[in-house]
Amino acid sequence: MVEADLERAEERAESGESYVARKLVLMEQDLERAEERAEVGEGKIVELEEELRVVGNNLKSLEVSEEKANQREEEYKQQIKNLNNRLKEAEARAEFAERSVQKLQKEVDRLEDELVHEKEKYKYICDDLDMTFTELIEKN
Repeated sequence: MVEADLERAEERAESGESYVARKLVLMEQDLERAEERAEVGEGKIVELEEELRVVGNNLKSLEVSEEKANQREEEYKQQIKNLNNRLKEAEARAEFAERSVQKLQKEVDRLEDELVHEKEKYKYICDDLDMTFTELIEKN
């Protein structure tokens, strides 16, 4: 009986060993798969970190571009303001010049009318003088 117990114990030990060996093989396979997944995951992490670095650099570049664009926009706004002021000044000068031209034209018209009137007076005086000379000559 001891022998039978010993045999049974050996059988159980052998079956336990084979169970443990199978379990060990399965665990080693699981470990290999987990290590492969970890390597793939680490590769993805490296890729994502590189992509994040590129995106960060692009963001910095965009921020710099935005700042430059904002500066140009402010400069353009200032230029527009200056040009609008100059336009208003030019329009005011043009209106003043127009009024001055109208006044001068009125003055020219008045002087021309006066000149015509003075010419008529001169002609009348000349005619009167001619008549006076003619009368003097005829009397003599």
